[in-house]
Amino acid sequence: MLTARLTVALLGSAFLNLSMTTCRSPGEGDKTPEQKSAPAARVTLQGVDSSQLSPREEARWSAHVSELLAPCENTPVSVAKCVQENRLCAACLPAADYLMQQVREGKTQSQVNAAYKARFSAEGVVPIDLSGSPSKGAPDAPITIVEWADFECPACKAASPVLEQVVAENKDVRIVFKNFPLDIHQNAELAARAAVAADAQGKFWEMHKLMFDATVPLVEPTLFKFAQDLGLDMEQFKTALRSEATADRVAQDRKHGEDVKLRATPTVFVNGRAFEYGVDMKLGFDEWLALERKLLGLPAPASAPPKANPNP
Repeated sequence: MLTARLTVALLGSAFLNLSMTTCRSPGEGDKTPEQKSAPAARVTLQGVDSSQLSPREEARWSAHVSELLAPCENTPVSVAKCVQENRLCAACLPAADYLMQQVREGKTQSQVNAAYKARFSAEGVVPIDLSGSPSKGAPDAPITIVEWADFECPACKAASPVLEQVVAENKDVRIVFKNFPLDIHQNAELAARAAVAADAQGKFWEMHKLMFDATVPLVEPTLFKFAQDLGLDMEQFKTALRSEATADRVAQDRKHGEDVKLRATPTVFVNGRAFEYGVDMKLGFDEWLALERKLLGLPAPASAPPKANPNP
């Protein structure tokens, strides 16, 4: 069991640096040997600005767009040829831009290939049942973020305000929450049940915030106080907290997470695709959503108006 000092240190690290991206078991992760490919001819594509690439980056990008197939099943040509021949696959130009970004981030060939497959291949989209899960944002939003999280996971705690900001800033995005309490966290199962119990009284997101903001263990007295602060019917809350129906709801979320190959928390999907990012989660979302809008043919959101100066 973690000491109080170590727990605070871990939480502080999560907030200060989002490189702590997930809570997971040790030893997870795959390493793929780097494969070398023959140098490709220099490629220029109309609509793609490659002027900021170094000669080495340009060579790598040229190889990727020349070797990888266009992201549309009915377009069996390379990404480069798809753009050059103005094929009907509207995803080709965004794909070329995406590959350029991967190169600029210093990804290896195997990393770029894996990222491209995950982002563009049809099999990269997994079905997710959203029924019964709490959501925030317009119900008909064209972009849906689904998060599996654990209320005692430091990385989930760090990610929570980022996800809230993303939904607040993007009116075409909604978020759906699913529980995935990990066995390594002592009170995670109880906290997940508390979230479900609060949801039964229409206060899921309020309880969600209180639990992620908490600096004390999420034990029963703490959860009861949160419920009282939210004005919940306490008898109803306590009954729901300990009911089989609530336990089944949490178990259903966990089973669904296992079905989509979840191995850590938080795990996030955007329109059915596993969301991957580097150190900066907010930047990762901004880039992912910009590409998603291009693929869906959606306009970029209007910029927020500048805030008025309170002291003119």
